[in-house]
Parts: sequence; structure tokens; C-alpha cells
Amino acid sequence: MADNKSESTATEEARRSRPVVWLVAGLGTAGVLLNINQVFNLRFFVDYQTLDTSYYYALIGLFLTVVFLTCPAHRRFAGMGPRWFDWCLAIATVAVLGYCSWNGRLVAQEGWNIVPPKEAVVVAALCCLLSLEAVRRTGGGILFFICLLFGSFPLYAEHLPGFLWGPSSTLEELVAAHVFDTESLIGTPVRVVAGTLVGFLLFGCALVATGGGGFFMDLSTALMGRNRGGAAKVAILSSGFFGSLSGSVISNIVTTGQITIPTMKRIGYPATYAGAIEACASTGGTLMPPVMGAVAFIMAEYLNITYAEVALAALVPALLFYIALILQVDNYAARMALGGQGEEEIPSLKEALKSGWHFLMALALLVYLLVATGLEARAPFYATLALIVMNTVLRGTAGLLAQAIETLRGTIQAVANLIGLLCGIGLIVGALSFTGVGGAFSRELLALADGNTALLLIFGAITSFFLGMGMTVSACYIFLAVVLGPALINAGLDPVASHLFILYWGMLSYITPPVALAAVTASSISGASALRTGVLSMRLGLINFILPFVFVLTPTLILHGDWLSIAHDVGTAVLAIWLMAVAFEGWLYGRGAIGVPSRVLALAAAAGLLVPGTYSDLVGLGLLAGAYLIPTLRGRSLSLNGSGPGR
Repeated sequence: MADNKSESTATEEARRSRPVVWLVAGLGTAGVLLNINQVFNLRFFVDYQTLDTSYYYALIGLFLTVVFLTCPAHRRFAGMGPRWFDWCLAIATVAVLGYCSWNGRLVAQEGWNIVPPKEAVVVAALCCLLSLEAVRRTGGGILFFICLLFGSFPLYAEHLPGFLWGPSSTLEELVAAHVFDTESLIGTPVRVVAGTLVGFLLFGCALVATGGGGFFMDLSTALMGRNRGGAAKVAILSSGFFGSLSGSVISNIVTTGQITIPTMKRIGYPATYAGAIEACASTGGTLMPPVMGAVAFIMAEYLNITYAEVALAALVPALLFYIALILQVDNYAARMALGGQGEEEIPSLKEALKSGWHFLMALALLVYLLVATGLEARAPFYATLALIVMNTVLRGTAGLLAQAIETLRGTIQAVANLIGLLCGIGLIVGALSFTGVGGAFSRELLALADGNTALLLIFGAITSFFLGMGMTVSACYIFLAVVLGPALINAGLDPVASHLFILYWGMLSYITPPVALAAVTASSISGASALRTGVLSMRLGLINFILPFVFVLTPTLILHGDWLSIAHDVGTAVLAIWLMAVAFEGWLYGRGAIGVPSRVLALAAAAGLLVPGTYSDLVGLGLLAGAYLIPTLRGRSLSLNGSGPGR
């Protein structure tokens, strides 16, 4: 009787939620079509095409409404569908942003950011409140508090000391500037989503919905599954593939970790090690081209360069990180005598490629269009269309409708979450711009460093790291791109390397206690201690703490410079990374397990090779030779003393 009652309740809830699902699908689809209209200049809606501000307000209105209908106000309302207050917020969003969009031309022509009509002030105030509630639902309480604190900064800026001082605004002036100025709500972050990112999110969701995630898992298993410690290498490759397309650390862990973590445990990796590997590999996926999440596109906008330039610069550091992970798990597997996966678990490489080559072709087309044509906004739509056509030709129309629905559902939710985050973050950027405090912070930081580049980088790393604890990657990067980026660039550092430095250090909080969100998520699957997983994640991902300092001081690692220097510096970096793996895991190729003296020499050799300069390279190579010689000398000594293995 109880089972029948719960089944009846579930059926009733599903029936009641159906109109909401259709409404959300309609709103999201309208938003995606609006984006396609804008990107391809289709002129279905002439005013939206000719006036960007109206388009931005319309897009925000559609997806913020989705946020209020799909993201619960509190955890206790999860799974219960929209409550009455959610409907009130959704209706208010449509009305407020609809008003802004309808009057987009007047906003631009009459300067509403400075002298708004009285009703526009009320609308702007409501819009700010809706943006803050959206960022609370999508980014959490900490990010909400940060957005509220910095978004209201101009109200009390004149009462603050030193470089924090700025001209104050009244509440009416502030809300009008936030909503109608092009530096805040509809500033760079939202403009990037509206202009470029929707297509990439669509492509990533289409790739997953059509079976791309399974293909990359099969491909990784076919390539690495037979090797020693193969399950860990499969986890690294598959998480790298998936993360580079999804751009989300947590969803990467939840998606791939459900398979990779139990497999690693089964072949002998401890639960803590399995969770830490998945946490690091998923975190690195957000740094790996071709997609890299929202941050790469925002970075390109701030630096006024193409996305292809950002992706190319990010390629070598991301590859170095994954090489470091693979070398560490290989050395660990060698020391612990861990084998590969069972033959019955490993698909044929030929069969894997035969069933999924079109996924690689779609990726190749996307990269070609980005690099060769510069069609950044249109490229992912062309690649998505090609993927769908190839998948339909090869696999037939069975399941096509379900794939299309899943693609659209994933895209709508991804865009809505991103818009919800960036509207709140836009308030921070706008407030710093209105008061000029962002520039003052950069000047103060330069003065504090007093021309010492190393000190400036340390300050920047600490700031990025601690802000990364309370913010998403996008939020942390956008905030620091405004206040810290100019300081690094004005110190004479490479602009792209400076912004990548900020991004890398903002990401590190995902694998570093006390927050370590990636490690916590992975530990919930592995069953290990979250703290121990976080500590081990930090050790496995240590190269990510070092790489930003290396490439910001040696831009050859981001492929800036002559090819001879690039080849030399990348080669020494790879050698250094291998030596770090040797030191951490205690295994040296050709020598087997090594003791503390050899491990110390290997770590010192890695440091020597990472420091720019011929002399330091020679020192590093000499220390490497010492690491190899110590076991031989120790063996001879034991033999002479009569305690060798032959006795």
C-alpha cells in the first residue's frame, strides 16, 4: 500500500512538473535561437541584431528566468519544483529585463546610465536584486556575499582610506550605472557569453549526448589500459578529454570518476590515491584546449586577442601538467608492482576508432575553424552540425530525438548557470570600474613590490589562491583580471602569461585544502578521507604550483619566442617534470626503487632545469647523473663490505 502511495505521489509530481519542463525548454530554446540569430546575422529580429544592448538584456532575461525556475532557493526545496516565490522572481525577471530590452535604444541614446527616468531607476534596482539572488543560487552564499560587498562598494568608497578611496555614488546613481552602463551587468563577461560561448556549450553538450564521453573513455582505455597502472592513466586521459570540452571540474569528476575511481581501486590503487588522481585530472581539464570553459573566451576579450591565441598559449602548460600526472602514476605503479586492466575490459583500438572517429573529426573541424578562419563565434555551430550529420549517417536516426533533447537540456542549464554567475560578477567589475579602485590596487601592488618581480608574483599568487577558495574559476579570474592583471603587465611581464598565471593560481583551490572542492567530490566516490585526498591531490598537482611562475618568467613555454628557444625550454621542462615524479614516487627508470639521497638529487636536478639559463641546465644534468650514480656506488660499497646481495 505504501509503495503504491509513493508511486502515485511520484507520478503526480512528474505530471505537475511537466509544464515547468516545457516552459524552461521554451525559454532556453528561445535564448539559443536568439544567439544564433545574432551570431549569424540572420535578421529575424532586426532591433536585436542592430542594437547589441537590447540583445544582451533579452538573453539575460530568458536565462535568468530559467535560473529561478530550475535552481532551488534552498537545499530543502531541491526536487520539489518551483515554489510560489520562484514564480514571482521569474515573472519579475521577464518584466524587468523585457523593459530594458524594449528600451535598449533609449538606454544608449539618452544615457540612462547617468540620467535615467524615475521608473528606470526602480527597474534597475530590481534588476540588481535579481542578479544577486541568481548568483546566490548558482554560485553559493560566499560568492553572493562577495558580489554584494564589492557591488555596493561605490556607496561607501569615499569613507575608505588609501588606495581603497574612490568617488561615492548615491543608491539611485549606482543601480542605474550597474544596469545601464556597459561595464557592469552587460559588461565583458556577459558579452562574451552572448557573443561566443553559447555555441561552445552547445558543441560540448552535443558531443556528450551523442556518445562522445563513452568514446573518449574507450579510446583512453584502448591506449593506456594494458600498461602498468593503466586504470590511473585511463582516468587521466579521459578526464583530460572530457574536461577540455565541458570546462567544469565538478561535473567532470561526477561523470568520469564514477567509472575511473572504482577501476583504479580494483587494480590496487589506494582509495585516497584514486580520488586524488581523478581530482587533479579533472581540474586540469579546465586548462586544456580546445574549449577550456568560459575563462579562455573572457581572457581573449580582456586581452583583445583571438581565442585561438589563448588556446595555443595554454596548450604546452596543460600538456606538461598531464605529463606530470602520467609519469607519477607510472612510477607509483612500477614501485608498487601494479598491473594494467584485465584484457576483457580493454576494447580494441581499431574498434574504438571505427565506432567513434567522427567525434575526433568534429573536434578537428572545430580546431581548424578556430585557428585557420578566426570564426570563433560561428565555428562551434558548424562543428555541432557536422557532428550531428556524421553521427546520424553512421548510427542512424535511432535515438536522434533523445540526443537532441539532451543536448538542448544540457546547453540551456549550462548557459543559465553561467549567466546567473556572471550577472553577479558583473556588479563587481562595474563597481571597481566606476570608482577607479581597480587601477589604484594595481598601482599599490606595484609600489609595494618596489620593482621586485618575484615579490609581485608571490603577492599575485597568494591573492589568486585565496580568492579562488570562495569563487568559481570564472569569478576569480574576472575579478583579478581587473585588479591584478594590469599590475603584472605594467611590471613588464607577458600579457597572456600574466593572465594565465592568474587563471592557474585561481584554479589551485580546487585541489588544495581546506576547500579542495575537486578532492572532496572525488573522495565522496572513492570513500577515502576528504582531507587526505586533498593533501595528496596537492602533492600530485604540485607542478601546477610551479608552472605559472615558470611560464610567466619564461614565455617560451606559452610558445612566445623563437622556435629554437621554445624547443629547448619545453624539453628541459619535460625533463624536470620527470625528475619531480622520480623524487615524489621514489622510482628511477633503469635503477628501480631509489633511496632518499637519489630522490633529493632528482628534485634538485628538476629545480636546476626549471630555472632559465645554460649554467642551471648543466647543474641540473650533473645532479641527474648523481641520482643515477648513487645506487651504483652504494651497491659497490655494500659488495666490498661483504653485505651485498650475493652473500
